[in-house]
Amino acid sequence: MGHGRRIVSGGRSRRKDLLAVAATGRNFYNARAEIEGTHSIPEASPMARPLYLVPLVLLLAPALAHAEAPRPVTVKLTVQAGKLDRANEPVCVPLSLPPGKPAQVQLRKGGKDFVPAQLAPPSLLTLQTKAPAGKERHDLWFVLPSLKAGASLDLEAVVSYGPPPKPERDFYYWFSTGMGWTELRLGERSVLRYVHPRLDESSAAARERTFKVFHHVFDPAGGRVLTNNGPPSKFPHHRGLFYGFMKTTYGDQKVDIWHCTGDTHQAHADFAQLATGEVLGRHRVVIDWNGKGKKTFAREERELTAYNTPGGTLIEFASRLTPTGGKVKLDGDPQHAGFHFRAHNEVATKTFKQTTFIRPDGIDKPGATRNWPAQKSHVNLAWDAMSFVLGEQRYTVAYLDRPSNPKEARFSERDYGRFGSYFVAEATKEKPLVVNYRVWVQRRTMSVAEVAAKSKAFVEPVKVVVK
Repeated sequence: MGHGRRIVSGGRSRRKDLLAVAATGRNFYNARAEIEGTHSIPEASPMARPLYLVPLVLLLAPALAHAEAPRPVTVKLTVQAGKLDRANEPVCVPLSLPPGKPAQVQLRKGGKDFVPAQLAPPSLLTLQTKAPAGKERHDLWFVLPSLKAGASLDLEAVVSYGPPPKPERDFYYWFSTGMGWTELRLGERSVLRYVHPRLDESSAAARERTFKVFHHVFDPAGGRVLTNNGPPSKFPHHRGLFYGFMKTTYGDQKVDIWHCTGDTHQAHADFAQLATGEVLGRHRVVIDWNGKGKKTFAREERELTAYNTPGGTLIEFASRLTPTGGKVKLDGDPQHAGFHFRAHNEVATKTFKQTTFIRPDGIDKPGATRNWPAQKSHVNLAWDAMSFVLGEQRYTVAYLDRPSNPKEARFSERDYGRFGSYFVAEATKEKPLVVNYRVWVQRRTMSVAEVAAKSKAFVEPVKVVVK
């Protein structure tokens, strides 16, 4: 641990009761719902050992066993389907619990175990829900297998304290070698990879490789990465899941935080929160948006969550952008601004003629695309989806927008494997810019009805009543 680079939650010196442990043998397991706080990531080295993030409570389990823990807490709740048939949907229930670190939560139906559940710290989207005096906020998460429209389901969540038990199923954990990336895994399967190199200006090529951060997405069935890594590739400024704007204005400065020209670049600053468990894996990272003179003009909290859903990978993207000074205006064009997905470069070089787009009005022919402003109606879509081929395998990526995101949302599609949307908006210290999208990834071509169901579930989640 002495050779590691210390990263402190939120960039502050306060410590919490969690840390990361470097291991060379069998993976440490993580039975808790959160990993949040101080941990070390070894400096980049070809011989760097893998890093497994493990809560300190596991190391102190023998001592905790003899400590007096709070009594278990039972929370009764009713899940209401509303107007939609529900299938394999993540459900979040904000809870206020007695002080202390919960060890586990069991979700029961009729006195029997129902489905795996997880407690996690509040996300970027639930921070506004505060706990009353004397209580602490946690979010209860589970994946609802099915519930017919109009039906309801009574459940009990039993929260216990003390030493955590060893999990019986695969769980999410964060892994890093300290070589400029941090990866979310479910068991032995890679799910997401956060690419966050330090800016290297030793050459033009080195700068191009390192001037932005992004997330790779992996095949949900295991195996290959599905997204573009940047240079050398066609249109290397499009990388993985990425968020930025070509025309960004602050004060009297105009910069391009998409192509990252001049001094402009996005730089990883901190890991603000990590959460792991059987239901989800999440991190919230702090990203500096740097402009002229490499000075930070805005700071972004970017949060990505992967849910343990059957049939594919469901990814939630949330971002809160706060200027460090005065107002920031965000603008661009449909190809170089907003939130986008870029498939692996193999699509651009080999299989682009097989790319098809699935939209609310139907599945188009291979190679056909729509782009605003040539197609002026290609705006404010509830969703868009792209089906592409890598090797011998076809995949579909569904891009799900929501009404609360800024509008007009102007969409763009390219047969080489990039699609997404952008908007024009402003951010201030008093009113940061908050956006929220979901991305669904699976093998085979999806139908219009299948994508539409994912979209509706996102926009109209189940209602949960806590009794």
